[in-house]
Amino acid sequence: MVAGNNLFYPIVGFASCVAFIYMSFGDLWVDIHGEAEQPLSFVERNGTHFMLDGRIFYINGWNSYWFMDHAVNSYSKPRIKQMLQAGAKMGLTVCRTWAFNDGDYNALQISPGQFDEQVFRALDYVIAEAKQQKIRLLLAIVNNLQAYGGKTQYVKWAWEEGLGLSASNDSFFYDPSIRRYFKHYIKTVLTRKNTITGIEYRDDPTIFGWELINEPRCITDASGDTLQEWIEEMSSFVKAIDKKHLLTVGLEGFYGPKSPKNSTQNPEFWAADLGTDFIRNSMPSTIDFASVHIYPDHWTHVEDLEYKLNFVSRWMRSHIEDGDKELKKPVMFTEFGLSSQNKGFNPAQRDRFYKIVFDLIYESAKKKGSGAGSFAWQFFVGGMEEYNDEFGIVPWERRSTYKLITEQSCRLARIGGALPWQSEYLKKVC
Repeated sequence: MVAGNNLFYPIVGFASCVAFIYMSFGDLWVDIHGEAEQPLSFVERNGTHFMLDGRIFYINGWNSYWFMDHAVNSYSKPRIKQMLQAGAKMGLTVCRTWAFNDGDYNALQISPGQFDEQVFRALDYVIAEAKQQKIRLLLAIVNNLQAYGGKTQYVKWAWEEGLGLSASNDSFFYDPSIRRYFKHYIKTVLTRKNTITGIEYRDDPTIFGWELINEPRCITDASGDTLQEWIEEMSSFVKAIDKKHLLTVGLEGFYGPKSPKNSTQNPEFWAADLGTDFIRNSMPSTIDFASVHIYPDHWTHVEDLEYKLNFVSRWMRSHIEDGDKELKKPVMFTEFGLSSQNKGFNPAQRDRFYKIVFDLIYESAKKKGSGAGSFAWQFFVGGMEEYNDEFGIVPWERRSTYKLITEQSCRLARIGGALPWQSEYLKKVC
């Protein structure tokens, strides 16, 4: 009888534990049975939603742009695995990172059509390691800014070869020679066969999708016609090569001069004159989802924190409304950050900022709206502080920030259902 009781109580205890987890997380628990070993599926789109294995997929993601660069050298290579594992433990599902480095230190593209195989193998490693950790990647393929080469480097190459039409950086968008350079780059990257996995990039579901260009601006044509033509041509070119992956532009989200929202939703008057227009640029059928950034510190001269936080809320609601009513596509806030260089800054202010972003994504998700996810800028690991900018954090170093991030993973998983591999992590943090 004593032995029977000793056996009975552990069984009851285990059953109670199972019941508690099931009641708490519902689909989170169901998903781990029979699916854990299945290979990754491609993320798809159905109207305003991302879909994965037949259900709506909401994203809590982050930016670590430095992956490829740090994978080149043996001393910094372990940081990629460390960051991916940490992201997985927080329940994060997608990381946005650079798939470009043009003519710079550790350049992937040394000159037009010339590639450094060692750097390409570093990108192979990033993708292979992400696959191991079951994290998907949103890969940007060129920069509007000069960091890592960007469109400035393409214009320089055209001039060096005596082909450039203009010294303006914006000639990247209309110079036929530069367009040819960029198309060659796109094709080379998309058809690259990973030396570790043996899978061509265009066939690898580890890649969530492609981003045409990080933060495009074409200030020499405020009408937006030049950039729009480029977006339509390049997005069609990408889709002709790769029909499996999602594609976005990489916009900051500003409304153009013809938009009725340009005077009410833009941060300041200058934002309408950058040659971009959020709705028009995101409208082509070859663009699968809209991208938006959030930088109230850099976009307004008003120093008051409450003003900035109110702007963030207005900005996000406006773009989610656009996704719901105009674009009929998912909207992703692929960068957001609050500067540590603000006068009187303290980390609690950043927590408030993160909470606003997370709450608005969650609010949209609960209503099955177009707000599909957000990506903090930027996360890095200890020992690489010199690579930090005014927005970067090591998320596990501040408990309150870490809690905000993991709680968002839990909330979104409860709505959409956890991915099979997430369940073990989420049971520990939710």
